[in-house]
Amino acid sequence: MEIWIYFTLLAATMQAVRTAGQKQLSQHLNSMATTGVRYFYALPFAWAYLMWVLDFREVEVPELSSDFLSYALIACIAQIIGTACLVAAFKYRNFAVATSLAKTEAIQVAVFGALLFSAPLSGMGWLSIVIGVVGVFIVSKVKFSYKAFFKDTETLFGVSFGLAAGLGLAITTLLIRESSLALNTDLIVSAAVTLVFMITVQSVISLVWIWFQDKSQLPKMFKHWRLCLFVGITSVLGSIGWFTAASYQNAAYVKALGQVEFFITLVLTYRIFKEKISFIEYFGMFLIIASVVILLVWA
Repeated sequence: MEIWIYFTLLAATMQAVRTAGQKQLSQHLNSMATTGVRYFYALPFAWAYLMWVLDFREVEVPELSSDFLSYALIACIAQIIGTACLVAAFKYRNFAVATSLAKTEAIQVAVFGALLFSAPLSGMGWLSIVIGVVGVFIVSKVKFSYKAFFKDTETLFGVSFGLAAGLGLAITTLLIRESSLALNTDLIVSAAVTLVFMITVQSVISLVWIWFQDKSQLPKMFKHWRLCLFVGITSVLGSIGWFTAASYQNAAYVKALGQVEFFITLVLTYRIFKEKISFIEYFGMFLIIASVVILLVWA
């Protein structure tokens, strides 16, 4: 298999586990503090990874061009917003549903990538993504009705936060790829540099925001350090996977394959959060499997 596939599978696994940790953490911290933990606690591990990669690949740190800085800084803000929306969605929908709505990221990456970054997909690539997203919506059991959107406030907010999370993360993925490629160096190294730059900036932004928004959250971020450390480690491992895979391959294909994360999410839903998995959810899982097969075999 190509290298981007391995890194995507690593990313999908770690992201599902991290998201489960974030849901547990959200019981103790507000949305922004829960979001900030994934950056603050991941920061030392990200720097250690960059030092190792530079030594292993025997490459110097590349010059941070203006294009890199522009793309990376916007990606920083988009990812913070996307993650905060995902955490907020947990309050309105169950774990699997909130995560599945954020998975509309896959088709949003494909659309915006084709429109804004000249990254078109093949016909089979589009088919794979559409089938996968349909599977995700079937599993999420979201009903697009007048009542759901205008009378059921909980559903309205849950769907809105989930879709907003997908949009924020889609923009992030596209800009991560552009940032990495703008460095014009070894892709493993450029992905690592992009990762460290973004996590450093995001840690500062998150801590400043929390300081002004609700200072009482800061001591809680240290009180629950074990769970926070778990979120930080799984976050940096997942980010290494996403950043590297997106550097090697069209971001839409990376996110399409990354939908295998949902299987892990469903297992966590059943095992940890004791939330029931229905027959229709299993049918949605089948569609996601089909989308991945189409992607890897024919796209």
